[in-house]
Amino acid sequence: MSSSLPKICQKVKKVPPLRIVVLISGSGTNLQSLIDACQSGQIDGEIVGVISNKADAYGLQRAENHQISTIVLQHQSYSSRDEFDQALQQAIDSFTPELVVLAGFMRILGKQIAQHYHGRMFNIHPSLLPKYPGLHTHQRALEAGDLYHGCSIHFVTAELDGGPLVAQNKFDIEPLDTEESLKQKVQHLEHILYPQVVQLFCSQRLKLESQGATLDGELLQL
Repeated sequence: MSSSLPKICQKVKKVPPLRIVVLISGSGTNLQSLIDACQSGQIDGEIVGVISNKADAYGLQRAENHQISTIVLQHQSYSSRDEFDQALQQAIDSFTPELVVLAGFMRILGKQIAQHYHGRMFNIHPSLLPKYPGLHTHQRALEAGDLYHGCSIHFVTAELDGGPLVAQNKFDIEPLDTEESLKQKVQHLEHILYPQVVQLFCSQRLKLESQGATLDGELLQL
């Protein structure tokens, strides 16, 4: 396995913990990796709220297990995408976060909410972007006969899975790999990579500038 995220292990000066809100729709395995990293001190941040668009998402239980506040906003309850986005923005802002992390949040965000959190919202995607935005990424990689597969983290913009890339991690696709085995391998990489990227942001090393994503002031080129 190889990673395109440079300089990850450099020691940096401690800064006050950043307030983080995590958005989920499902089991919350990436949420758990972020909770663990915050509690172990790997991330100089605190998850102050978890928001889900599904009331039965197990990630809500993970948050409650760690005394993290939760909010459920079921998108079916809103008459339009814009109305849901407005309610979601109000819910996020109620926690006054400095960083918003999408961790398996299965809703496409509109332009206004993407602009509101410009430069302080991440998404993780189970493919090597720009390959395979959207759904069914593992199946599409197998059908294309790809030699590699992996995950990508990017700043969120109004373009679906199209914001500036921050980090990627990949592995070789083996002859016996299936959609399920690729899913498991990708999740393993996600649980390692996402806390690292969040920490880079919390330590003020990773930023979104006018020219793109930068690390220690240098433009990231993935």
